[in-house]
Parts: sequence; C-alpha cells; structure tokens
Amino acid sequence: MQLSPLTALSPLDGRYAPKLAALRPIMSEYGYMQRRVQVEVTWFIALSDAGFDEFKPLSKEARAYLMSLAHDFSEADGEAVKAIEKTTNHDVKAVEYWIKSRFEGHPELARAAEFVHFACTSEDINNTSHALQLQAGRAALLAGLDAVIDRLRALAHAHAAQPMLSRTHGQTASPTTVGKELANVVARLQAARERIAAVRLLAKMNGAVGNYNAHLSAWPGFDWEAFSRRVIESPPEGAQPGLGLTFQPYSIQIEPHDYMAELFDAVARANTICVDLARDVWGYISLGYFKQKTKAGEIGSSTMPHKVNPIDFENAEGNLGLANAVLRHLSEKLPISRWQRDLTDSTVLRNMGVGMGYALLAYQSLLTGLNKLELNAPALDADLDAAWEVLAEPIQTVMRRFGVPGAYEKLKEVTRGQQVTREALHALIAGLDIPQAEKNRLLALTPAGYTGQAEALARRV
Repeated sequence: MQLSPLTALSPLDGRYAPKLAALRPIMSEYGYMQRRVQVEVTWFIALSDAGFDEFKPLSKEARAYLMSLAHDFSEADGEAVKAIEKTTNHDVKAVEYWIKSRFEGHPELARAAEFVHFACTSEDINNTSHALQLQAGRAALLAGLDAVIDRLRALAHAHAAQPMLSRTHGQTASPTTVGKELANVVARLQAARERIAAVRLLAKMNGAVGNYNAHLSAWPGFDWEAFSRRVIESPPEGAQPGLGLTFQPYSIQIEPHDYMAELFDAVARANTICVDLARDVWGYISLGYFKQKTKAGEIGSSTMPHKVNPIDFENAEGNLGLANAVLRHLSEKLPISRWQRDLTDSTVLRNMGVGMGYALLAYQSLLTGLNKLELNAPALDADLDAAWEVLAEPIQTVMRRFGVPGAYEKLKEVTRGQQVTREALHALIAGLDIPQAEKNRLLALTPAGYTGQAEALARRV
C-alpha cells in the first residue's frame, strides 16, 4: 500500500493529519534532522571562534552559508541524509557526512571539514536537538492550551451572573453560577500552563561519558566546560550564535532527561484538568444546561435524527487519555539508563511527538466544542426553582448566628430526603425566634439568588 491518510498506521498522520500541521515540522524525523544540522553548524562556528591556531575564525560569508544549511533545510535535504544513512546505518553520522558534502565548492569550509562533529558523541547532538524540538513543540502546545483558556475566560465572563444549581455527589447543592464554574477551570489551567512554561530545557555537550575526555586530549589547557556552556546558552541570533538552552553540567553519555520528565508530567497534569472539564461539560449538555450549535449536513446518529452528540468533548477526552499514556511512559522511562548508556531511550524519544500530538489534537477538539456551546437559561432556571431545599443551608446558618438551639438538626428533619417547597420553608422561617429583619431577608431569598460572590469571582479571572 502507498502511505496516505487512508493507510497511515497512526491517526495522527492519517485522519487527523491536517490538524497537526503546525507540530509536524517540529516533532517529526525531519524536524529532528533539521535541529541536528543546527546543532552541528553552531558547534562548528563556535569552534572557529575558540582561538585555536588550527581553526581560524570563519568569514562572515561562511557563517551565513552554514546557518542557511539549518534554516533552509528542506524535505529533499532530509531525503539526502536518509540516503546516506542507508550506508552508514547511523543517523547522526549521516548528518555529519551530509554537512561535509555541502562544503564542496567552499574551500574555506572544506579545509576545516574535520572540525564538523569535533569531539562530539552522538548524544551531544541528539540531546541538544531534542531540547530544541521541545522548545518549539512546547510553544505549539501552549498556543493550543492558551486558546482553550481564552475561550473559557470569555465564557466565564459572559455567564458570570447566570445562576446554576450545584451538584455535589450528584445531589442538589448550594447554587453557583455558570461563569464561576468555568472560572475554576481557567484558574487551574493557568497554573498548569505556568508550570509547563517554567520547565528549563537542558542540554549537554561534554563527550562520550560527560567528562570532556576527547576534548581535553586535543587541547588540554582549554576550558571546555565554559565553552560548552557558552554554545548551549548563548542566544541563536547573537554575535556568537548559540542554542538558547540551559546548560547541563553533569551527565553520563546522555543528558539525564529529568527535565523531560518534568515537562511531560506538567503537560499531563494540564491534560488531566482538561479531562475534568470535558466530562463536566458533557454532563451539563446532558442536563440541558447547554445546547450545541448545529452545522448543516452533520449527522448525530445513524438511526436517531434528533441527536446532537457532544462529540468534541468525547474526542478530547479520548485523545487526552492517549496523550497522558504516552507522556507518562516517557516521564517514567527516560530518566533511567543502565550505567553510562543504553539505547532504550532512543526509540522512546522518537515518540515525543505522539504524546504531544494527541494533546494538541485534544485542545483543538475542546476549543471546537466550547465554541459550539449555547447557554440554555430556561433549563438552568427550572432546575433551581425545583430545588428549594438548597436554602436549608442559609436558614440554619442564620439560626445558628442567633443562637437557635439545634438549628442544623431542625432543618435536617424537615428537608433531608424530602421534596421541599417554597411554602414549607417560608412557614418555617415565619416561626423562627430571630429578628424580623433577618426573617424578611430569608423570606426574600430564592435558590437563584443564593450564589454568594460567585459572579465577582467569575469576572476576576
């Protein structure tokens, strides 16, 4: 079979491929190759500026050409690297040979060709490339999450004042507002987003077992650790271009991947909040609190024409589960390596884009679903008007304020497990031994009016 959206093994590259166009150039093998080239040429340029007699500073033209190899890296270039790999059976060495092949016709670069990949182990290139991938991939994820947060905030403000019956343990409880419930999720996702953004992306370039052995064999008196830090941490667009990452001073052959675990755990925590949101909105749609905008031509059921199913929230929940399954495996496995190196992380790391892809897909589904929601105020109001028992809480609280003995127990006796009416509560209030002004305040209270400061809290996020 020819590979196509129809025959793709993963739905990320099949059914959902158009939705992940932003992530594919970053987290694919092409994206990995492009960043390997970026790391190799950045290290090469930095070596030319290190002050070695054997490698003089490169000309401005040579530097620009080298950086263009990374910036303009094309799919055809990636295919050329893959062709070399068929012979080398080593992906990093194939990148090195491809770069050297591009020095033809550039005598200045050809003379210095042996400084490509100088003193590097493959993992010096790989770990920095992964960090660069995650840098760009994280930005794409945060953009998707930000869109969900922004939409939730807009809905929270729009419905800040709309009363809604709460359901603790699935039973009627003190009223809230639709906006406040959405604001709760905004606050949680904002905190989760900050944790994702705060993770430092680490990288090392210290040789085969992390001790600069090969480096010092060539130039024993050179401060290779300071040099490596400068290459890793300098901004890409500076006078001495670097990678814009955070230096990892201690490693075995591989960077320990603890920061990756921290990042993937942070994304998984945000995803868990999104699962909670998807399930709650699904339930509110089931209760009739929300309607969904329909689209001409769409079908909800093959046999029941009336149905408008909450498919976007169901799709999001399923994809969030897949994302977290992959991300949590990554975070548990990657920090573990036998002795100084084993290859179990290599194949796992190639699936970073899978976990991130399912997460981004889920954020898009959530956003689509949120954009379809239409508030059904009559349904909300009807539920509140049928739940006068929720006013047992304020009545007994006021009774306790004025020292009425057994306040809680008295309200429990007339409300627990019973159908409570407005008239029954008003009769109870009328007989209370409390100031008349307080009686009047309680008599004026309705379930819809008993929302505390929910509206103000909803507008504050």
